[in-house]
Amino acid sequence: MKLDILVFAAHPDDAELACSGTILSHIAKGYKIGIVDLTVGELGTRGSGPLRLIEAQEAAKILGLSVRKNMNFRDGFFQVDESHLLELVKEIRTYRPEIIFANAIEDRHPDHGRGGEIIERACFLSGLVKVETEDNGVPQEAWRPKFVYHYIQDRYIKPDFVVDITPFFDKKIEAIRAFKSQFFDPSNASPNTYISSPEFLDFIRARAEEMGHSIGVKYGEGFTSYRKIGVDDVFSLK
Repeated sequence: MKLDILVFAAHPDDAELACSGTILSHIAKGYKIGIVDLTVGELGTRGSGPLRLIEAQEAAKILGLSVRKNMNFRDGFFQVDESHLLELVKEIRTYRPEIIFANAIEDRHPDHGRGGEIIERACFLSGLVKVETEDNGVPQEAWRPKFVYHYIQDRYIKPDFVVDITPFFDKKIEAIRAFKSQFFDPSNASPNTYISSPEFLDFIRARAEEMGHSIGVKYGEGFTSYRKIGVDDVFSLK
């Protein structure tokens, strides 16, 4: 299945927290989008890896994804090395996206910055014809996405552009809440964590308001890019 946008996330719920409004807005426009999670988040204090997989599929239904897959890399320990890079090259060549969203270039959780780095490198390698990969024994053709954009996560990073997600913010929160084991639930007796407090979802709303305010709308999501972004029509900018 060819996708228009492929979203990579170090952990299930990274994409929901950081860029699900953008995912929803582009699915509403008819684009095909999928998420590939690198790990199952098995080191998280609350819940478990198997439970996170179930929650991820529930969130996928809410978002209307065309595909959701998990690479089963080791949470906290995956490396930017040849074996991991080649596995990701296979995914890029399988789905042949025009655009990729990846983890923040640096963040509070070290997996996020490492996730952003490994995807950036995998996208470059995927375009090299001499990097050989196979899918079920069939050689894959080289493919390099046109753009790689990094979503912004816990730590503030000045965005290179902001997407208006105002009509989709409530659906974004619904997708986040699909990860019931991770976020605030007064009936959950698991240990409290940084993201399980009620204030954390207040922060997600405040961040979206901050990004939205910067472009004159109610809610937004910010992205960064290593390369300059060109436009054809300055009147289409907000």
